[in-house]
Amino acid sequence: MTGIDYIAVQESAEFQALRSKHRRFVFPVTAAAFGWFILYVLLASYARDFMATQVFGHVNIGLLLGLSQFVTTFGITAWYVHYANKELDPRAEHLRAELEAMEGGGTAADAVGGVR
Repeated sequence: MTGIDYIAVQESAEFQALRSKHRRFVFPVTAAAFGWFILYVLLASYARDFMATQVFGHVNIGLLLGLSQFVTTFGITAWYVHYANKELDPRAEHLRAELEAMEGGGTAADAVGGVR
């Protein structure tokens, strides 16, 4: 059984591409969601009259914006799951297969080709 040089794997172009692809999605979406949350908090703190504006019945803008925080969270989660399934998971599976082949003494071609 051969050991895996995890530092070399981390520095590999394939791993770096996977990490970069993940970060290019996660960081901007997280910043946008955090900004949206901060905007909501600031509006609730400093624009009370605006947030208290009745939309219909006893429902005001503040309530709708507060509920939209949940919608935003679920929407981002669904978006990320779709993105990960389509873009990240296939790359990660390929990398995992290579590592498992190295760990088992085989070659990466064996694992990827299904010969293993």
